[in-house]
Amino acid sequence: MAVFSLVSYRLGESKVTYPKGELNLSMMWRVKDRLAKTFLEKDKMKDSELTQGAISGMVQALGDPYTVYLPPKENKSANEDLAGEFGGVGISLGYKEKSLAVMSPLPKTPAERAGVLAGDLILKIIDKEKRVDRDTNDIALDEAVNLIRGKVGTEVTLKMYREGVKEPWEVTLKRDNIVVPSLELEFKEEKGKKVAWIKLYKFTDRLYKDWSDVVNKILTEKNRGNFGGIVLDVRNNPGGFLQASVMVASDFLKEGTVVSQESSNGSKETYTVDKSLGRLTSEKLVVLVNGGSASASEILAGALRDHNRAKLVGEKTFGKGTVQQPEDFPDGSGLHVTIARWLLPSGKNIHKVGVEPDVVVKYVAPIIPTGTTTPVPTGTKVEVKDNQLDKAIEVLLQ
Repeated sequence: MAVFSLVSYRLGESKVTYPKGELNLSMMWRVKDRLAKTFLEKDKMKDSELTQGAISGMVQALGDPYTVYLPPKENKSANEDLAGEFGGVGISLGYKEKSLAVMSPLPKTPAERAGVLAGDLILKIIDKEKRVDRDTNDIALDEAVNLIRGKVGTEVTLKMYREGVKEPWEVTLKRDNIVVPSLELEFKEEKGKKVAWIKLYKFTDRLYKDWSDVVNKILTEKNRGNFGGIVLDVRNNPGGFLQASVMVASDFLKEGTVVSQESSNGSKETYTVDKSLGRLTSEKLVVLVNGGSASASEILAGALRDHNRAKLVGEKTFGKGTVQQPEDFPDGSGLHVTIARWLLPSGKNIHKVGVEPDVVVKYVAPIIPTGTTTPVPTGTKVEVKDNQLDKAIEVLLQ
């Protein structure tokens, strides 16, 4: 299973009007009529599927990979993703240029265990049971999600490419039930100080409750003394709800803008710090980022750095700076539309550019066993010291 990485926000009720336009559908009806008369396997001609296909094609013609029409089954899956529980292999999908890419492997999932990394390209999706052998050079995000998703216990094979690795390789993943925690907290001891390491996985619905629990635990530990500060880790965090990133930022900032949205007509909407929070404004802070930090996690990291509240440690972020508005329709289908670009407090949009860290630390990749043909063989458990986290703690305690 793959999940969408979006800056999304909840959509209220709205009255829809349908203005007159120049859209000429006569050719579509002409083609449908010809198919009805001449197509060999007429039992495959289902009006509902033809309608969904026509709508999907219209949306894809816009050329924006993040503007997608989702038929009921795919839309249900996307909503489950933002709720934090779904079936699949644990890959968050996006694009590098126009190539299908892994934005992040989700923790403790088949993809992570197989050594899939953020930034890996997916060249082909193979599923023998579904009789799928699909190149991804022109694939839409919703189609890729649908092909990678499947029943728990079944397998999907992905042909992958990674920069720095000479040849593409194939990895076969057994689908599993994926339950993604919104975040985890661990206290680390370094130089006689306690450091709170917050691993923030995704900005899902779960985060609204889980975040306050974590903040309370940090404040309790701080009161015991010898507290060194916080490392906020958004590596491989693919994004999620915009409001959730504003909430987290508001606990570290006293005031000011977190993010602004700029629509196609130039109008702006600004999201400011929620002053009812601010529980961690005095704690030392470092934010860990990498190429899998995307969308809402880039908003959070960029805003904290723009306000001189935190240093960023790690690698350049993914670079997704557009906002999608999701809308569900009565038949269960949905539409995700790119409606705006988001701007950091500095006014910068980082779409396709990313956020550069203050302290660059390349992740020390697992050592490839001699004689293998894949970057990390499927099923190989590799224990690697986290050099990026070590550097973040070092910077924090300076």
